[in-house]
Amino acid sequence: MSKSRLLFFQGLLFATASLLFMVTSCNSSSSFQNGDIIFQESLSSQSKALRLATGSPYTHVGMLFKWKGNWVVYEAAQPVRMTELTRWQWHGKNGHYVVKRLKKPVSQIKMEKLRKAARAWFGTPYDLKFQWSDRRMYCSEYVWKLYKRVLGIELATPAKFKDFDFSKPAVQKKLKERYGTEFPADETVVAPVQLFNSRLLKTVFVKRHL
Repeated sequence: MSKSRLLFFQGLLFATASLLFMVTSCNSSSSFQNGDIIFQESLSSQSKALRLATGSPYTHVGMLFKWKGNWVVYEAAQPVRMTELTRWQWHGKNGHYVVKRLKKPVSQIKMEKLRKAARAWFGTPYDLKFQWSDRRMYCSEYVWKLYKRVLGIELATPAKFKDFDFSKPAVQKKLKERYGTEFPADETVVAPVQLFNSRLLKTVFVKRHL
């Protein structure tokens, strides 16, 4: 191999190594902060219908907090609970998830208030009908209400059920299972995609598919 080609390949290897270093340095779970919002494509039975209705693969959302030295996800599942991140990621497709954060940071004191308020809802049953009440809770409603009530931040403007696409057969089937003929078209709702697309948030971490 000629000297010029050797220098070229050495330079290429150095550039590749540098790029990998920057990616792993910036995209590291060590950069998580309390209150970060985490999204995944859930493996639940309703995920396909939700994905088709909202046009987004991100069908489940929660909040990250550090607990006993490990990152956990506060989530409205069945019931509202805390799940270790290392386990939570495998509730989503291929272990992939995205973490977002407020563009304008708030104080740690406020984030601690958010944590306490979030824990107060632990044990609340999951809301299969996505109703806008506090008696039961679904994932994006849980995050939206906490940010609004504790931090005074409205991550997205609430929508109505009728604003989403329910034309697909898989969606129609799920609606019939949940509501029969009593579909609440005017029910207030906040979907995971609305939080994912919030202009108030920035992406800070992407866990690639494994």
